[in-house]
Amino acid sequence: MTASTTRCWQNVLSLLLLLAACLLPVTAQAADGITMLRARAEVEEQALAISTRYQIVLPAALQDAVQQGVPLTFRLTFELTHPRSSAYWLRLKHFFEPTASISFKLMYYRLTNRYRVAIGGLANNYSTLQEAIAAVGSIAGWRGLDVAEWDESDRKLLRGRVQLELDIGQLPRPFQLNALGTSDWSLESPWSQVAVEGGN
Repeated sequence: MTASTTRCWQNVLSLLLLLAACLLPVTAQAADGITMLRARAEVEEQALAISTRYQIVLPAALQDAVQQGVPLTFRLTFELTHPRSSAYWLRLKHFFEPTASISFKLMYYRLTNRYRVAIGGLANNYSTLQEAIAAVGSIAGWRGLDVAEWDESDRKLLRGRVQLELDIGQLPRPFQLNALGTSDWSLESPWSQVAVEGGN
């Protein structure tokens, strides 16, 4: 009876520890910063189409700045990492930069109590900051590189990396000066490697 009771309590304790381990990631608060969730690229209609998704946790200082009406601009950058030899560039008929970038502008409108994320001339409105920030860095089919002059074997060699960062240079001047003195305003993801799918 005692051995059976002891085994039963050990099983209950093991179950409780397993349950606690499962709940820990859910209850733990994510650290401030930018984390890559997804990044892929594929050749579509003579262009390298890049798709990304990020998780962004704004520090309290940046959340306050947004609530005060300060627009935050995030820059998504794609950098070609392979091939990079000078001999290869000489084979191209048209010169192009081995990097490309696109901006996401996050704004809050106090009058309507709505958030807006603008990508170029396109913009979407959101009712909460969490919904708006989830749209920053999330893009599908962004044509970052023209590969019309590349043959099929060269396209299969394509490799690159992406990074999302807060563009401090786009902040209003007083906030740029403030950003230089604190790490709260230095927000960027690590570079993430992207291999090209397909290549046809």
